[in-house]
Amino acid sequence: MYFLPEALDEYVVSHSEQEPELLQELTRETYQKILQPIMLSGPYQGRVLSIISKLINPKYVLELGTFTGYSTLCLAEGLQSEGIIHTIDINEELVDFQRKYFDKSNFGNQITQHTGSAIDIIPTLNLKFDLIFIDADKPNYSNYFHLVIDKLNKGGIILSDNVLWHGKVVEPVSEKDTSTKAVLDYNTLLINDKRIETVVLPIRDGLTISRRL
Repeated sequence: MYFLPEALDEYVVSHSEQEPELLQELTRETYQKILQPIMLSGPYQGRVLSIISKLINPKYVLELGTFTGYSTLCLAEGLQSEGIIHTIDINEELVDFQRKYFDKSNFGNQITQHTGSAIDIIPTLNLKFDLIFIDADKPNYSNYFHLVIDKLNKGGIILSDNVLWHGKVVEPVSEKDTSTKAVLDYNTLLINDKRIETVVLPIRDGLTISRRL
């Protein structure tokens, strides 16, 4: 989803950092071989994720929703030299595809893949994270938040993707539209939770930055 006029969006992209060649290759192969390639973060948002991670310089990162690994590699760019990113995805068919690109990067040994339900896997991770990226199934966003908030270090950041949900958050909601309802509930949860401070950025489909107080 693009909320800026096309010409202005093009200007923003052309005056921002460009994506690395490896991510261009990953994007091409994703569009050639993988269903729903639109789920990729994309070059501009990828650079946003990268620079936020570099500003935080995290030791431990948690990502919910790996897909083909594009956002994982963007977030890994900011890791400390001994840092680790734990990334969770329910689709076991994508594991080898992800690993191929992880190992082509400079971060292969810093990326730990988990396959299965994040609801089940998160409680098994006995770590405190500096950066958490939520970009998985929308109906579970609030559940994910409740599972990760106590695993976030003071001053740590939760990034939440798709929080404007194609603009549907300001439109009438169908009773059957569980995803939009879930996003609306999640956005309300974030702004009302006193443990964090939150800002919504109108980047692509909406990206929220929440900081642990």
